[in-house]
Amino acid sequence: MRVPKYDEFVQIYVVVYFYGMTNVYLYKIVLGGVRKHLVCLSLIVSGCLGAKAQNYISYFTGDTTDVETIPTAGTVLMGGATENDNAMRWFLERAGGGDVVVLRTTGDDGYNDYFYSDLGVIVNSVETIICNDAASGADPYVIHQVENAEALWFAGGDQWDYIQYWRNTPLEDVFNVLINDKKIPIGGTSAGCAIQGEAYFSAENGTITSTQALHDPYHNLMTLGYSDFIDNPGTKQIITDTHYDNPDRRGRHIAFLARLYQETGVPYYGIGVEEYTAVCIDENNIAHVFGSYPYYDDYAYFLQVNCVEPNTPETCVDGSLLTWDRSSAAVKVIKMAGMDFGEGSVDLNDWKTAVGADFQWEDWSVDNAIFSALEMTSPINCDTLLTVENNILKNVVIYPNPATDHISLQNTGSDFDYRILNISGDCIFKGTMNSNDQINVRDIPAGLYVIEIRSDNYLDYQSFLKH
Repeated sequence: MRVPKYDEFVQIYVVVYFYGMTNVYLYKIVLGGVRKHLVCLSLIVSGCLGAKAQNYISYFTGDTTDVETIPTAGTVLMGGATENDNAMRWFLERAGGGDVVVLRTTGDDGYNDYFYSDLGVIVNSVETIICNDAASGADPYVIHQVENAEALWFAGGDQWDYIQYWRNTPLEDVFNVLINDKKIPIGGTSAGCAIQGEAYFSAENGTITSTQALHDPYHNLMTLGYSDFIDNPGTKQIITDTHYDNPDRRGRHIAFLARLYQETGVPYYGIGVEEYTAVCIDENNIAHVFGSYPYYDDYAYFLQVNCVEPNTPETCVDGSLLTWDRSSAAVKVIKMAGMDFGEGSVDLNDWKTAVGADFQWEDWSVDNAIFSALEMTSPINCDTLLTVENNILKNVVIYPNPATDHISLQNTGSDFDYRILNISGDCIFKGTMNSNDQINVRDIPAGLYVIEIRSDNYLDYQSFLKH
């Protein structure tokens, strides 16, 4: 847990309270010396002035004069533990020296000094607004301050509070104007990251484990929403998840994708972020992964539904075990190491172009609620596979599939030529055989392959998985 760093100043908090209003304003007066802390503000207010409900509490650091700068769009998805300083610098630099607003529903002003002075990036001000109830979503002060922001950060907490307080409110409208028109950077950690996708896990009834989600993808804890909250082009058709390594969130994330595909008919994508890792998506839709690899195993995961059809879940119904196997390759995943300066990246324009010192493709699947991950598999190539699907005759049967040592083919008739293609469409090897022969695949890497079968006036393509 990151410990806020404090300046050596006396900071006197003055509570300004107007009779008949429900807002509390905090101002810091810096006098020099040793910093003193505000203690129990709500007790001060209620004890001195009578108990009053407050829509929000504001902590302000910096210049109170609003400035207008030119921000640069971007999205930060933080994994949920200590903030990655370099990712946060990336975020602040995109504010262009403007005003930063932090929204949360619990906590205090821990981000103020961290953003304003600790990271060495100049900003005009940092204001943390703690929203106490749903009325904050329509509060004039909150709306005004957020409207003037050049960067917006959502702290950790309870994502259901964020959703129930701000969804379908004037404040939600402001979020979307800032993202799409003003094009400010936006981001969050833990719960603040969970709300960033077009689809989201709301946690309305509490959190859900991977085991619970896989045993029943319609469990009462499995509360999903989509296309009704934050409208961010950088996270279109994406559902995020955090704390990926503590506990293991892979099972529930694939269950999120299965439910969304089952309900919408749309193959959503997923971005999963480990606890000390951050994914920063720039204005060109390139996702840079920040972390401390190779000193620590910091990774982010980029999930997509496989292109090989049929690719829908085999069993995704209320009260039943989830099965989404599809030859052990239902979901293709890029596992990207997070490095100091975000050297590793994934192009979210195609979800297949990956650059970095350490990344690999994996195949994920679920069979009767049992999650499996195959490592070091072949990359996806949807263009190639779509061409294959357009030509497939589906007469030939490959067995065993998945294969370990050999494959055999049924319904081929006479002699034929064959080629084994990897997922990128490259020929691994080729030959000629008849229906009684076997093809040795023992020495090829594990992954998904396509076999092209060709004879006189006959062309067929089939896919198989090599374990």
